[in-house]
Amino acid sequence: MKKIFPFLIILLLFNCKDERNFVGLNVIDTPKEIIATHELTEKQKRISDAALSIVDPNIVYDPAYFSIGYPNGDVPAGKGVCTDVVIRTYRKLGVDLQKEVHEDMKANFSLYPKIWGLTRPDTNIDHRRVPNLMVFFSRLGTEKPLTEDADDYLPGDIVCWRLNNGMTHIGMVVDKKSRDNKRYKIVHNIGNGQIIEDILFAYTIIGHYSYENFD
Repeated sequence: MKKIFPFLIILLLFNCKDERNFVGLNVIDTPKEIIATHELTEKQKRISDAALSIVDPNIVYDPAYFSIGYPNGDVPAGKGVCTDVVIRTYRKLGVDLQKEVHEDMKANFSLYPKIWGLTRPDTNIDHRRVPNLMVFFSRLGTEKPLTEDADDYLPGDIVCWRLNNGMTHIGMVVDKKSRDNKRYKIVHNIGNGQIIEDILFAYTIIGHYSYENFD
């Protein structure tokens, strides 16, 4: 796999890494955590299980531009960013978001953000950018309310945030509860690998979706 580093592309990537210190958050699961008891639909459970199956704190956060295959392309297995958590979760369910996002962008390019100055879709990177995924999920999934009520965020949901450093971030809601049993946890990658944390309301929520377009 060829890796390239155009300076401008690196600057304009989807860097969801935050400088915040996670003191007090449960970074790695422990036997003492409270397991959720919400009765899930079959698809909610499958999405949650898929996200939990990819938890790996050894994944190296790498926001570089990679040249990858198409369809079903992926960055090296030991690398990734926040969007790769979502991509890898759905790949476990037989959904290729690289292909799905590309096909919708190709047919509806004008509806997608023009933040990066592109004039046509790029299968290497489009699906790995949070703003593009937000448009895709709002168009082809279900856009859900943005609230401060933890009960509105269910396992299988996708949540997007604006980080303290102004960048965007994305993660998967999973069927494990916070220690106080008030919130579902999130599988995400903000610089410490693909981990599960209690961060639902740690940042400003800017997107909330469900996507169940799989058999």
